[in-house]
Amino acid sequence: MEEKADLKLLGTKESIFTQRIVWALKLKGIDYEFIEQNFINRSSPLLEELNPVYKKVPVIVHAGKSLCESLVILEYIEETWPLNPLLPVDPFDRASARFWARFIDGKQFYEAAKKAFFSSGETEAEGIESVAEGLQLLEGHIIGKKFFGGETIGYLDIVVGWIAYWLQYIEEVGEFKAMDSRNYPHLHAWINNFIQVLVIQESLPKPDAVKAVFRGFKDAALGGAN
Repeated sequence: MEEKADLKLLGTKESIFTQRIVWALKLKGIDYEFIEQNFINRSSPLLEELNPVYKKVPVIVHAGKSLCESLVILEYIEETWPLNPLLPVDPFDRASARFWARFIDGKQFYEAAKKAFFSSGETEAEGIESVAEGLQLLEGHIIGKKFFGGETIGYLDIVVGWIAYWLQYIEEVGEFKAMDSRNYPHLHAWINNFIQVLVIQESLPKPDAVKAVFRGFKDAALGGAN
C-alpha cells in the first residue's frame, strides 16, 4: 500500500537522476505526482522557479518546499519516510554507502563516462580508462553480495543503478566500450539481479528514447564545437 504524501517530482523518464528518485519512492511505497519535463527544453519556467541554481531535474516539492540534486533528495526521502529503509542501519555501513555514492557521481566515474562520451582521441581514452578503473573497484565491492545493500536492494544500488541500463546506451551512442561482463563477472551478475527487480523493470524508459536523448546531447556538443 502506498503512503499518501503531498509530494511532487519534476523529472524526465529518460534521466538517470530522475529514475533514482522514482525507484526510491516506489521501493518505500510513497505516493507522488510526476510532472514530466521536456528533455530538449529542460529549463521550463516551473523548473527555473523551483531549481533556480541548476535549472535541472530532478526536483521534488514536498509540502510546498522544493529540493534538488538526486543524492540530496535520496537522503531527504530516507529521513522523512523511514519505513522500508534504503540505507544500512550500521553507522559505518551508512557512511560507506555515502562514500561510494559520491565516488560514482564524481570525476573518476560519471564525469569520466561523460569525457569518454563527448571526446575523442587521447581524452576519450583517458575517460574510458577511468571508467574501467571504477568498474574494477565496484567489481571488488560487490563480490559475495546479491546487491550492494546485501540481500535486498538499497541506497547504493539505486545510485549505481544507471550502470545496469544506461551505460550500454552511453557506450553505443558514444562509440566506446568500457563494460565487459568477462572482466567484471560479479558486477554483471549484480546487473542481472538489479534489472529483475519489478520496481526497476516497470520504471525503465524505452531503449530508443534513451538513445535519442544521448544522440541529442552528442549532436548538440558537436554543433557547439563547430
